[in-house]
Amino acid sequence: MKVFLIAGEASGDRLGAALMAGLKALRPDVTFSGVGGALMQAEGMESLFPMDELSVMGLAEVLPKYPHLRRRMIQTADAVLDRRPDVLITIDSPDFCLRVAERVRRSARIRTVHYVAPSVWAWRPGRAAKMAPHVDQVLALLPFEPPFMEAAGMRCDFVGHPVVSEPSPDPADVSRLRDGTSPLVLVLPGSRRSEVTRLMPIFGAALDDLRKAHPGMRLLLPATPNVADAVRDLSAGWQGLTILDAADTGLKRAAFAAADVALAASGTVSLELARARTPMVIGYRMNWLSWQIMRRMVRIDTVTLVNLVVGEKIVPEFLGPACQPAPIAAALDRLIAATEAQDAALARTMQALGEDGEAPGLRAAGAVLDGLGA
Repeated sequence: MKVFLIAGEASGDRLGAALMAGLKALRPDVTFSGVGGALMQAEGMESLFPMDELSVMGLAEVLPKYPHLRRRMIQTADAVLDRRPDVLITIDSPDFCLRVAERVRRSARIRTVHYVAPSVWAWRPGRAAKMAPHVDQVLALLPFEPPFMEAAGMRCDFVGHPVVSEPSPDPADVSRLRDGTSPLVLVLPGSRRSEVTRLMPIFGAALDDLRKAHPGMRLLLPATPNVADAVRDLSAGWQGLTILDAADTGLKRAAFAAADVALAASGTVSLELARARTPMVIGYRMNWLSWQIMRRMVRIDTVTLVNLVVGEKIVPEFLGPACQPAPIAAALDRLIAATEAQDAALARTMQALGEDGEAPGLRAAGAVLDGLGA
């Protein structure tokens, strides 16, 4: 059985590697080709070219590299047509992957599976219809996504979110970080410099307000290497703060588990917090123009994935102009006093995402094989 896979960034490389491991477990005769990173290569793929060439985000960054990216797209599509795999699996990175799938479909009827459903439930619903002519099957990470894809004419299988397969933290690390009786607050202002620069002053002011009610409060802030210098500069003067190296994934997991509550930027980090069973308050601010565009495009009244999965606004969120220190501090204070509602919602979220079930990579592999009738 021949499988061609394409991933364009680190998260896709992780998904692809788990899927490849699942396929090998179910079909030992499988062989792989395509584009992937170190993890996919470790599972048995020789990448056509370095995956990092595709890891480009933002219009300003993409435009100068567009001619090269287009050449790589054509090269990849030609490789698919030359190798005639049983299935083409594209993993996230839709700007590149779906162009490859479209080019392949013009010349051959090779079954195509796209792993990670686009968030058509949030905005740009027409993307599903645009995918349908050249994608046969979608593998979804969130349980509410299949109906949106199926309505456009594609098979869609919910295969579980990779967060459920994350390792548990070392209890000794958790105990060491948790040492003390005062509230321990996890601060997560994002992993992009623009996020950190915009959110740190607001978060800092909110935490100053919160400290009036909890004078002994301690703060943990895992900072990714690319923003560590900005975090140190912007947190100068914060009381009770410990900055951790987020590149140390074991220590980061321990911090998530040790904290009593978290103040976090909006994003998939809410699912990592759900995995750790850490109640949270979400805040996010962007520039004025981006906010005006986004609020006119979104089709949902909450952006926090925990709220979307459980179907209730359990996690407080403060977005755009509402992202202000005083209401954030008040929400954190209420949460420290009573976490029960969120405790239940976080457990429901992880159950819905596949916790304690079959590993997502294996579920994804089974769905691919079922679609092939193999």
